[in-house]
Amino acid sequence: MSLDLRSSYPALCLTGAAAAWGIATVISKRAVRELPPLFLLGVQLSVSVTVLLIVTLATRQPVVWSPGLRRLGALGLLNPGVSYTLGLLGLAHIRASTSVLLWAVEPILIVALAGVVLRDRISWPAGFAMIAAMGGVLLIVGQSGVGGAAPGVLLTLAGVGACAVYTVICRKLLADDAALPVVLVQQVAALVFAVGLLAVAWLVRPLPVLGPVSVWGWVSAIVSGALYYGVGFGLYLAGLRRVRANVAAMYLTLIPVFGVAAGYLLLAEQLSGRQWAGAVLVVAAVLAATTLRRSTAAATSADR
Repeated sequence: MSLDLRSSYPALCLTGAAAAWGIATVISKRAVRELPPLFLLGVQLSVSVTVLLIVTLATRQPVVWSPGLRRLGALGLLNPGVSYTLGLLGLAHIRASTSVLLWAVEPILIVALAGVVLRDRISWPAGFAMIAAMGGVLLIVGQSGVGGAAPGVLLTLAGVGACAVYTVICRKLLADDAALPVVLVQQVAALVFAVGLLAVAWLVRPLPVLGPVSVWGWVSAIVSGALYYGVGFGLYLAGLRRVRANVAAMYLTLIPVFGVAAGYLLLAEQLSGRQWAGAVLVVAAVLAATTLRRSTAAATSADR
C-alpha cells in the first residue's frame, strides 16, 4: 500500500493543483468584476503569503536561505509575478471560456521547451495522449469561440508563455528543496513585484479611487488567492519534483475540466453534451499517460 501511495503521490499533487487553479479561475473572474486587476493581484498574494507563513510556522519547516533557494525564489518574479499579472489583465478583457482555451496552450509549450532545455523525450503513446487531451480541451471550451478583445488575448498568451518558461526552469533547479519553503519565498518575491508594479502604475497614472466592493467580492479575492497561489503552487511544485516537466504538463489539461465544473456549480453555467464528452476525454487521456509513465518506469527499473 505504501508503494502504491508513493507512486501515486505526484499524480495526486498535480491533479490537486489543476483543481485548485481551475476553481480559482472561476472565483477570480467574479473578483475581477469589482477589483482592478493589479489591486486584486496584491490582495491575492497577500492572502497566499499569510497562509503559507502560518503553515510554515505551524509545521516548523526551516527556510534555509541557500543559493538554490534564492534562485528558486527569484523565479517568483516570473510566476506568479509577471505571468499572473498578465493573466489577470487579460481576464478583465475577455470571457472566462476564452481565457481557459488560451491557457490550454501551456502544456504544449512546456513539452516543447522541456525537449529543448531539459532534453526530455516524450514517447509516441504519451504524445498521442497529449493530443487527445488537447482535443478534449477544445471540446470543452471551443463551443463559445475564441472571441474577445485582442489586447486581452495577447496579454493572456504572454502570461501562458511566462508560466511555461517558469515550469521548465523550476524543474531544472529543483533538487531536494521542500515545496513549502520554495512556494513561500516565490510568493513573497511575487508580492514585492506586485506592490512595486502598483506603485509604478500609480506614479504614471493615478489610479481611480476604489469603489464599493461587496462582501462576495472580498471573499472571492481572498479564497481565490489562497487557492491560486497557496494550494495550487504548493501541490504543483510537490508533484514537479518527482516527475519530468512534460509529464507534469499533461495534468495542466485538467484545469479546464475543473474550471468548467466550477462554473456549473458556482455560476450555474450549463454544460452541453459536447463539453461533458471533452471532460471525459481529458480525464481518460491523463489517466492513460499516467499509466504509461508508471509502466515505463517499472520496465526501466526492471532492466536496471
